[in-house]
Amino acid sequence: MPTFPSRDIPAELAALWDLALDLRWTWSHEADALWQAVDAAAWAGTQNPWEILQDVPAARLRELAADRAFVDHLQQIAAARRSYLDGSSCFASTHGATAVAGVAFFSMEFGLSEALHLYAGGLGVLAGDFLKTASDLGVPVVGIGLLYQEGYFRQMIDAAGWQQEAYPYNEPAAMPIQRVSEDGARLHISLELPGRTLLLRVWRASIGRVALYLLDSNDPLNSPVDRGITGKLYGGGSEMRLLQEIVLGIGGWRAVERLQPEIEVCHLNEGHGAFVVIERARALSRHSGLSFSEALWATRAGNVFTTHTSVPAGFDRYSPELIAKYAPCLAGDLQEAGIAPTDLLALGRLDPADENELINMTYLALRSSRFTFAVSRLHGHVSRRIFQVLFPRWPEHQVPVEHVTNGVHAPSWDSRQADRIWTAACGKDRWRRMPNDLRGFIEALPDEALWALRGEARQEVVGRVRSRLRQHLTWRGHSPEIVAQAESVLDPNILTFGFARRFTGYKRPNLLLWDTARLGRLLNDDRHPAQLVIAGKAHPDDDEGKSMIREWIAFAQRPEFRRRVVFLEDYDISLAQELVQGVDVWINTPRRPWEACGTSGMKILVNGGLNLSELDGWWEEAYAADLGWAIGGKAGHGEADQDKLDAEELYATLERQVVTEFYDRDATGIPRAWLARVRRSMAVLTPAYSSTRMVQEYLTRAYLPAAQALRERLANAAEAAKKMALWEQRVRHAWPSLHVGAPSVAQVDDSWSFTVPVYLGEMAAGDVRVEIYSDPRQGDMPEIVELARGGAIAGAVNSYVYAGRAPASRPTEDFTVRILPYYPGVHVPTELALILWQE
Repeated sequence: MPTFPSRDIPAELAALWDLALDLRWTWSHEADALWQAVDAAAWAGTQNPWEILQDVPAARLRELAADRAFVDHLQQIAAARRSYLDGSSCFASTHGATAVAGVAFFSMEFGLSEALHLYAGGLGVLAGDFLKTASDLGVPVVGIGLLYQEGYFRQMIDAAGWQQEAYPYNEPAAMPIQRVSEDGARLHISLELPGRTLLLRVWRASIGRVALYLLDSNDPLNSPVDRGITGKLYGGGSEMRLLQEIVLGIGGWRAVERLQPEIEVCHLNEGHGAFVVIERARALSRHSGLSFSEALWATRAGNVFTTHTSVPAGFDRYSPELIAKYAPCLAGDLQEAGIAPTDLLALGRLDPADENELINMTYLALRSSRFTFAVSRLHGHVSRRIFQVLFPRWPEHQVPVEHVTNGVHAPSWDSRQADRIWTAACGKDRWRRMPNDLRGFIEALPDEALWALRGEARQEVVGRVRSRLRQHLTWRGHSPEIVAQAESVLDPNILTFGFARRFTGYKRPNLLLWDTARLGRLLNDDRHPAQLVIAGKAHPDDDEGKSMIREWIAFAQRPEFRRRVVFLEDYDISLAQELVQGVDVWINTPRRPWEACGTSGMKILVNGGLNLSELDGWWEEAYAADLGWAIGGKAGHGEADQDKLDAEELYATLERQVVTEFYDRDATGIPRAWLARVRRSMAVLTPAYSSTRMVQEYLTRAYLPAAQALRERLANAAEAAKKMALWEQRVRHAWPSLHVGAPSVAQVDDSWSFTVPVYLGEMAAGDVRVEIYSDPRQGDMPEIVELARGGAIAGAVNSYVYAGRAPASRPTEDFTVRILPYYPGVHVPTELALILWQE
């Protein structure tokens, strides 16, 4: 896509535009010195090349154009960028450039940089890391999101310690994005809303090889209310939320059709974009002449869904009345074929026949996607339990939800010091391939190098905390004497804990305050002192979360803890980067199993930080005794008792293990046991919980098979999809006529020989699969054996004896006969959840 500068610039400096507009600068720091040379003060204050380039005086640009050393440096950086964009990629070399034509990643939020503040928390930061990694690996991904006029709130703490919210305006001209044009005119996507047409502007952000398209309703031709649809992220009531999701899903797919029609895979990052599955099928129906059912059978093969929620209350749900109000947009031309919006969205109801039931966006996404993933192993177990209601009579472990544990984009979170060590050990391009070969390099690092890394990082984070605190105190109007006290908080030579996340009840951010006297003794110990940096926001409507913030601020303001505890306001990506790069131990205390993944602790791994966490989310699968510390090993009776047990375990772990090991030094002043743990954590966990591994998993387990299945279903005028739709109608109609007779069992050698009469009724024999099934035992897989169809049953119509053998290692009463629908290429139970058990 061509770049259109908004101001004149000397020809010698033309490459600055592309560098400033490519958000690769958020993780590739090769051009940092270049931008510092343009305007050192602006670079120090913003770290945003686009802002610098917009504001630098023309006279300064002329000076730089005449500076041969600067121009030569610029050309070197521009050449390095071209090499990155045009060079071979891990994706192409491993799978072939045409293995997947394209993936559209739909997300309500994207956290890439403070220069593009379009995120609220972990969901958005994960989406941002995903796009950066897709660029590094060369996976053909485009992001689809919304351009918010205000985005999520910025946090301020008032004099009483209470969180206040501010919503600064996101000025598009100040953001590293450009309007998308088509045929020389600025592109608009239109949606039919009740009584009017909504016009959506489209913007493009460049993230290396990846494009992020952002839809924006703030067009002068829209009504004032409609211009506010993309106002606040997660703002407004239910109707505004529905409109945002209509814009993301329906408007987003229309943008894909206009800009990237080759896209084969839609990846829904949470259920917010679920309307895309409807629009995608509807568009195919309109273009190809397929019925909506046939089109859905075709397109579902190319849909992938990731759920991030651990409680059903977190799912978006809308009333049938509200859905009906937006029928022109949701159903459109399908209404002419007699398909009502409520029928269209039946996949979003627990009971598709209940027209009074709320439409659940997560149900809609899951039922309309070929693959559904949770974001950690434990979250997979939780999600299968939650979604079992959609698959009645199916065993919980066969509910079709797998997991791909989240990962983080290491180059976005590593410090300068850590990057230097990793580059020396593993090379500059280490995260642009599968990082399986990094372990040996890191394990060979000497203790002295690791301890120097940690010392420099701790010193830097202390300096940054002091600077931020000084700034916050100044903004709050404190006296110069109070502001000056910021220079004496924290000590760069003592054990430093970090705790930063959303403040809400289930995350238990105040578990450390359970016994403030004990915490105080830990922090102010004369021989083994510790210090704590805290940050985090509460939702604007969460008074409990705000109260917890106020508790921490009150604790930090006590004179005896002023130098040991700091609460920093307005937790964002920049602050997170500073903390994860410098703290020694990251503390996480969620109430198990409510933490879906919790990626904040992953971000410290690359920097040699260690984790102390509840055995929840990613830490449940990552923890080992030599990698960090865990709490949550004792089961309580109710939440209050569990909190008490976990708090006691947290204090004991800090006192007897963490602090003791950190200060256990040899004659040279080096904590050998501590550094052995650091080295092990860096070597084992950093590659395992990088987004490189995550994206590769999605590619091999979802995108490649989804693209292949989509191609097969669309081939020959969608012949396979048409047959699948007919098969579904046939099976649903005939299913009630099935029944199973009493099986006979005999032991043959070391096997059980089963024979069972099956009365197929109106069902064709080829449309079912008959099995004997046994539930998994502790640590085992289920025993599933397909039975072969034998001879017909005399005197019965369409009835046969099925037979097969199962291992005699289990008693016969463990086994049950069941019948499943079957058709080649159909994913049961995702695409048809019928099942019949022997009574």
